[in-house]
Order: sequence, then C-alpha cells, then structure tokens
Amino acid sequence: MNLLRQGRIMPLLAIAAVTAIAWLYLFTARQGMDMAMGDMPDMPGMAMPFAVPWVFAMWWVMMLGMMLPGAAPMILTFGTLQRRKRERDGTYVPMVLFVAGYLLVWGAFSLAATAAQWALQHYALLSPALAMGNSVLGGILFVMAGIYQFTPLKHACLSHCRSPFAFLLNHWRDGWAGALRMGAEHGLYCLGCCWLLMALLFAAGVMNLLWVAAIAVFVFAEKLLPVGVRIERIGGGAMMLFGVWLLAQ
Repeated sequence: MNLLRQGRIMPLLAIAAVTAIAWLYLFTARQGMDMAMGDMPDMPGMAMPFAVPWVFAMWWVMMLGMMLPGAAPMILTFGTLQRRKRERDGTYVPMVLFVAGYLLVWGAFSLAATAAQWALQHYALLSPALAMGNSVLGGILFVMAGIYQFTPLKHACLSHCRSPFAFLLNHWRDGWAGALRMGAEHGLYCLGCCWLLMALLFAAGVMNLLWVAAIAVFVFAEKLLPVGVRIERIGGGAMMLFGVWLLAQ
C-alpha cells in the first residue's frame, strides 16, 4: 500500500513493460539474423549486410533494455519529487520528459555504435555473428574495459548514478526543459560508467544475447547493489584477465 500511495507502482510497471518489449524485440531480431545467416554463403569473413536504420534501431532498443532497469531508482525519485511539488501547488513536470532526456543520450551512443559497426564490417573485422574474429583486438578491448573500471572517471560517474536524491538535488532544473536536461545529464553519467562495457559487445558478439544479458546484469549490480564497489573492481579484474588470455591465444 505504501508503494501505491507514493504512486510508484504504475511507473515501475511501465519500466518493466518497456524493458520486456525491448528484450522481445532483441529476441525477434536475433531469430531473424540467424535465419539470414543460414541463407548466406559459407564465408567466415563475410558479415551480415548493413542497413543503417535497422542497426541503429537495434542498438538503441538494446541500450533501452540494458540500461532502463538500472535507471529506475533515479526515475522514480524524480517522479516522487515532482508529485511533492504538485501537492504544494507547484508546477508539475511529467516523468516521461526525464526519461526522454536519458534515452536521447543513449540514442546518440547508438548512433556512434552504428558508425563503429559499419567501419568494422567495412574492413571485414566482424564475423557473420557480428563478433570480432581477431583475438588480439578483442583482448585489447577487454583489457581496456578492465582498466577503466579502476579509473577516477568511472568511479565519479558511478557515484552519481548510485545516489538519486543527491544527483537530483545538485542538478535540479525547473520546468519541462529542465527535466529533459536533468535526464540527459543523468544519461551522460551512465554513459561515462558503461560505454566501454557496451563496446565489449563488438568482441563478444553484437547480438549475442547471453553477453548482452550478462553485461546488463553487471551494470545493474554495480550501480544498485550495496556491494556495487566490490562488484565494480572484481569485474574489472576479471575483464583484464580475460583480455590477457585472449591476447595469449
């Protein structure tokens, strides 16, 4: 009843529904890719045909499915503060504007990821399964991602994501444009936390849904669990070790 009184059940259900739809889209896209691969000639160096709108949509929906659950506490906190303003006869701003600003940042990242995928496919660096066939490049990417886990920039960005009230109080902007800006600022901090983790998909397979799920769970855990700092560091060490193992192959 407390959740109902605070008006959090409907936003939580909406976040869960959007996340579920995103994952359903990814499963459907993966099945379509498998069917297309079955019709392709048996040429190991030949990647899937590249269609910019489809690839961009795939990346953006993937980011939505991976990142929205971890952003839920921030979104719900924003909604709670807005409801309190409305109770005091203040100007109410819909929660969807904050979410829109957040997703715009990940849309920009998806555009960059689309360009990176185009370049990798253009130079035949991706397999038909959209994974790097070169263990050296994959190893370097994993080592870089592991090292980044220990950098001050990573820790600073993650600390903003872990403290919804502190973030909103320090970055508060009134009005609709302010909500959009706050959502975008939160998105930038999340991007600062996770951009190299997302880049690992090029090494593991862009549409390898097991890796997508593993990275999503890792991001959720390091952001929201009480032992998030420990998970952050253990994960960084594991990435470096795996990267070194790839380089040794």
